[in-house]
Amino acid sequence: MAKDPLNEGRPKGVLLKLRAMLTDRGGAGAVEFALVVPLLLCLYLMAFQLTIGLSISKRASRTAAAIADYVAQQTTVTPAMLTDMTYLTQAMFTPYTPNNGTMKITGVTVDANGNPTVAWSRDQAGGKPYATGASVNMPTEMRTPNTFFIHAEISTDFPLFVVTSNLLPSSAQKLTIYRHYFYRLRTGSSVSCSGC
Repeated sequence: MAKDPLNEGRPKGVLLKLRAMLTDRGGAGAVEFALVVPLLLCLYLMAFQLTIGLSISKRASRTAAAIADYVAQQTTVTPAMLTDMTYLTQAMFTPYTPNNGTMKITGVTVDANGNPTVAWSRDQAGGKPYATGASVNMPTEMRTPNTFFIHAEISTDFPLFVVTSNLLPSSAQKLTIYRHYFYRLRTGSSVSCSGC
């Protein structure tokens, strides 16, 4: 029987099947898809969450600035008026709902020596978050003697989406967004608040 020169040197039997298995690319796409999809899904969720977090951060900044700006235009305020600022906060955060949100509005007096102290304060629950006469941590360049400022503070918790939530402590599963502004009065020398 004559040898076929075309088939000479080619693997046979088990070697042929092994070679066919190693060169088969039929399932490579499925394997690559299975490896890449979880990574892409995590990246998508992180980008989505980052977008929401930035939106909430901007809303917190705008809310604190709007509250400080509004109160700085007044000559006198009432506790009810300051407590009603919670409605402004809720409206400016729409469509989001602040988690554990806090709001603090403080009248700050800077004396002749440039020392800022609390004249009055009010929070979202109608309480006094700071004692009258307490020292205020204020930027040095803003401590103009004999001036009055409104300090508005907004804080909210932003829950982080964590796939492996049981691996992280609960304190690492949320981010606290805090924004505050000092606004100098538009008119007059101070803003009074009886009962604050």
